[in-house]
Amino acid sequence: MPDLKYATYCGLYCGLCSSRGRIPKQAKALYETLKNEGFEYWGEFIDPKAKEFMSVLEKLNNSDNICPGCRQGGGPPFCGIRKCAKEKNIEVCAFCDEFPCKKIDGLAKGYVNLIADGKRLKEIGLDDWIDEQKERAKTGFCYVDIRCSPYEIPE
Repeated sequence: MPDLKYATYCGLYCGLCSSRGRIPKQAKALYETLKNEGFEYWGEFIDPKAKEFMSVLEKLNNSDNICPGCRQGGGPPFCGIRKCAKEKNIEVCAFCDEFPCKKIDGLAKGYVNLIADGKRLKEIGLDDWIDEQKERAKTGFCYVDIRCSPYEIPE
């Protein structure tokens, strides 16, 4: 059985979200720079919320603090795709006979590679697809690089 922790029901891969890739790295770098420069001592003279800011940066260092992934309760709580997949007992929408459905089409308006990735997933299987997504993440690619707006989060 493949490790589905970061494979979403809709067919996105959490490892390609900037909250797992870029944001933690940048937050950590900024946190460390500010700490090394003594911001924790003089930051409050710039803004009384400096300690809160440092606390937020510290939380952003860990991607699971931002979003644990949709299978662990992250993502929009009202997501209709997740609800539908669970009702149909389908691990990923690409394995549904109705793929791509109206809900996936709405989300694909913003995530333009969603349907192609779903077809690829169905073609090569979940284990190999997850391995491909991990390799894709190593390149620094994030969905935000190609995401279009607006997109629909189905209820």
